[in-house]
Amino acid sequence: MGNFDSALGANRNKTVDDLVSVIDAEVADQSGISGAAVKAAYAAAQKVKPGVVRNATNAMLDDFLTALSPLWDSKPAGTGFGAHLAANGDQAAEALLAVTDAQASDAKPALAKAYNSLRGKAKGYVLAALPRVGDAIEQNV
Repeated sequence: MGNFDSALGANRNKTVDDLVSVIDAEVADQSGISGAAVKAAYAAAQKVKPGVVRNATNAMLDDFLTALSPLWDSKPAGTGFGAHLAANGDQAAEALLAVTDAQASDAKPALAKAYNSLRGKAKGYVLAALPRVGDAIEQNV
């Protein structure tokens, strides 16, 4: 297994693609009224700026990996990173949300509005996505 630095080299594009696939899958998995709101906000963000999810993921990848590196370093041998993130959900979710909050504060108004409309429930969404996020990162490092 490598380290996070390798994800920023030859595997960077694949890491970004895999994380975008995780985001797409998490959005698709949403249901009910709140799920409809998530899907609408996601579609609106993509309509305002096509490729926004991939571009944002690529732009924030370094910060995401930095935020998660203490958890990577503490991952027990034989434990998948997705499972380790899920087992440390509060810490992992807060670390990732700190990155996205910082980005949202500098985003264009339409994108910031879409993000802020979902922010109240964001931790729950992030917690649910942690196994997929960790697995996507681990397969590329």
